[in-house]
Amino acid sequence: MTDSEIPPQPSHESLRSETSDDATTANTAIPNSRMAPSRQSLAKTHSRDQIRERLDQGHRIDYLPDFIYGAIDGTVTTFAVVSGVAGADLSSGIVIVLGLANLVGDGFSMAASNYSGTRVEQQLRQRMRSREAYEIETYPEGEREEVRQIFAGKGFQGEELETVVRVITSDKERWIDTMMTEEMGIGHSQRSPIKAAIATLAAFVVVGFIPLISFVWQAISANGLGDAYLSSVILTAIAFFCVGAVKSRFVDQHWFVSGIETLALGGSAASLAYLVGWSLSGLTAG
Repeated sequence: MTDSEIPPQPSHESLRSETSDDATTANTAIPNSRMAPSRQSLAKTHSRDQIRERLDQGHRIDYLPDFIYGAIDGTVTTFAVVSGVAGADLSSGIVIVLGLANLVGDGFSMAASNYSGTRVEQQLRQRMRSREAYEIETYPEGEREEVRQIFAGKGFQGEELETVVRVITSDKERWIDTMMTEEMGIGHSQRSPIKAAIATLAAFVVVGFIPLISFVWQAISANGLGDAYLSSVILTAIAFFCVGAVKSRFVDQHWFVSGIETLALGGSAASLAYLVGWSLSGLTAG
C-alpha cells in the first residue's frame, strides 16, 4: 500500500466526539480497562511514520519475564530455607550457609533449565523452517494450495485470494515465514538462550539474596536470631509484593492484586518450611 492509499488520520475533534460512543466497546474488548490506552493515545502511536518505524525495527524481544520468574523462584526458595532453619532454631551461620548454597545451586539449575528450554525452542523452530523450505522446494504446488486454503479461511476469495497467494509465494523467504506463522503457529521472534539464562540467574541471585540480608548483617553486628528473622520476614514480604506488582505487566491483573497473590504464595511456602523445621527441631538438639 502506498502513502497515497493510506487514509488520513482522524482529527482530534472527531476523536473526541467518537470516544464516548466507543467507551463501552473498548471496556468490553479489554478486560482491564484501567490499563487500556485511550483512543487519542492510540491515534498518536499509530501515525504513518511511527507504524513504519515499528515494522522496520521488528518485534522487540523482552527478557523481563525471565527476570520476574527467576526473582519469584529465588525469593520463595531462599526464604523457605531461611524459615525452615529458623523454625528449627539453628544458628544464623547455618542460615547463611544453606541460603547461599540454595542461591548458587538452585539459581544455576533454574538458569540451565531455562537455557535448555529456550535452546530446544530455537532448534525446533530451525528444524520446522528447514522442513518447510524443503517442502516448498520439492512440491511447490501443494504448498501453494495450502497458502490458498489458509487465506480462503480468513475470508479472501476470487481474484483477491489469488493475488494474496501470488504475492506470498513470489518470495521464498516470505513464503516460509507465512507457513511458519499460519500453519505451524511459530512466530518470528527468536529468544537468545544465553540471555534468557543470564536474566533468570541474575534475578534468582539478586532478589533471592534479600531474605539473607538481615542474617548477614547479624553475623557482622552479632544481633539476635529472632530480630534477624523478623527483619527477613519484613524485607521478603516487600520483595514478594514488588515482584508480584511488576509481574502484573504481563497478565491481565491489577498490580495490587498480583502483588498480594505473590506475597500469599511466598508466605505459604515459608510457613510450611517453618512448620517442618519447628516440628523436626528435636533432631538437632544436643
